[in-house]
Amino acid sequence: MRLGIDFGTTHTVAAVVDRGNYPVVSFDGVDAWPSLIAGNTAGKLRFGLDAAAVRHTPGWSVLRSFKRLLDDAGPDTEVSLAGHVYPLAELLTGFLSQLRNDLHRRSNADLPKRERVEAAISVPANASSAQRFLTLDAFTKAGFDVVALLNEPSAAGFEYAHRYRSTITAKREHVLIYDLGGGTFDASLLKMTGTRNEVVTSHGIRHLGGDDFDEAILTLVLKGSGLTGVDANTREALLEECAARKEAIGPNTRRFFVDLSMAGEQSFSCSVDDVYAVCSPLAQQTVDVLAQVLRDPRGDSALDWSEVAGIYIVGGAGSFPLIGRMLRAAFGDKRVKRSPHPFAATAIGLAGFLDKEAGYTLSERLTRHLGVFREAQAGTDIVFDPIVPKDTALPAEGEPPLVVTRTYRAAHNIGRFRFVECSQIVDGRPDGDVTPYAPVLFPFDPDLHSDRHLARRAVVRRDAGPDVEERYVITRAAA
Repeated sequence: MRLGIDFGTTHTVAAVVDRGNYPVVSFDGVDAWPSLIAGNTAGKLRFGLDAAAVRHTPGWSVLRSFKRLLDDAGPDTEVSLAGHVYPLAELLTGFLSQLRNDLHRRSNADLPKRERVEAAISVPANASSAQRFLTLDAFTKAGFDVVALLNEPSAAGFEYAHRYRSTITAKREHVLIYDLGGGTFDASLLKMTGTRNEVVTSHGIRHLGGDDFDEAILTLVLKGSGLTGVDANTREALLEECAARKEAIGPNTRRFFVDLSMAGEQSFSCSVDDVYAVCSPLAQQTVDVLAQVLRDPRGDSALDWSEVAGIYIVGGAGSFPLIGRMLRAAFGDKRVKRSPHPFAATAIGLAGFLDKEAGYTLSERLTRHLGVFREAQAGTDIVFDPIVPKDTALPAEGEPPLVVTRTYRAAHNIGRFRFVECSQIVDGRPDGDVTPYAPVLFPFDPDLHSDRHLARRAVVRRDAGPDVEERYVITRAAA
């Protein structure tokens, strides 16, 4: 069986490749699997539907939105839950293992227990390499045969192509994907030619999503109702209530009601315009990113709006009516479309990408800069060397890997490489979302080649070090 699986901040969604159709898998009658982990003081863990079942049970603690923890995580990152400490990678693997079991036991996927599961999975466009590795590794350990790893807005582009290919013309070949999930926002500009989707550029905000809208609404409710001294459990229940009420807002909703019984009060109500007012600054940040994507995607000239077939809203938080309202105000009514299934658009697109009969191909680009800090001026200065810049085109299927080389004369007995990923470079320095790698040590002194304790050795400058060539190989899998 072939599945597109979108591991989301709030829900995880799977879609099946089924003879040109991509139906969403339902679990116990619901078209999404909760992205929740629950633990108790005895050290027991539950995942997904089982975690949701005990989320209000005394003695159980729930870890929600744990995908956001992957933003800055590494292989050794640990998480505290119900008084126990767990490796984050282990929790993610357990979560995905339970997902695979529930695909067999509790879904309508009709998946035989021993059948091989080919999966296309996704990550946020601005995810770091560490987040990509942790996600891929956990899916593999959980028993999925991962055949593709795509950026979420790139995957959603295939869902657009599946539904709205007729809107693409020779004069309007570009589609702007607006992807607002529970924890991240991404915007990608795609050029669609036939069955080929080419990513032109991507921008995003790694720490902005539906969770942040929920927090803004909760602040409004607490202030408006006069509630103070709310304990952690009650606050969590109120936040959950605010999220549910937000998701129930429709285009014609005028009043916003919140049940406060868990805090010993009756209810709170306000105009829905008050809710929009506290959320508008967050939504405006996403509109500003769209303008940035359109401003100079080619490096030499801005993309003319007449070349854009439309803006496509996907992601669970994209269904909030304020989003469509602000986008239409900024870019016009006619070319702003929302996916009929915004929460499932990425999973459906992933399934479409796996469909060999559909023949879709993707030309992806790096969404972050990769570089390294080094000494300059005989050690009196530190500079940043970009190695692979953002928007570098990645090899398509069947193309040879991209190879980048750096050559220099080593000035030390030990090289200490301080690699960094970042969303932008300003005045030659990493800026925006910056993700440092752990330092990498390499022995330039031949006498140290077999030394397993380089971190204990002193770094010494040398007048005549060896000539060094670094080679970086970028393959299609890096997308």
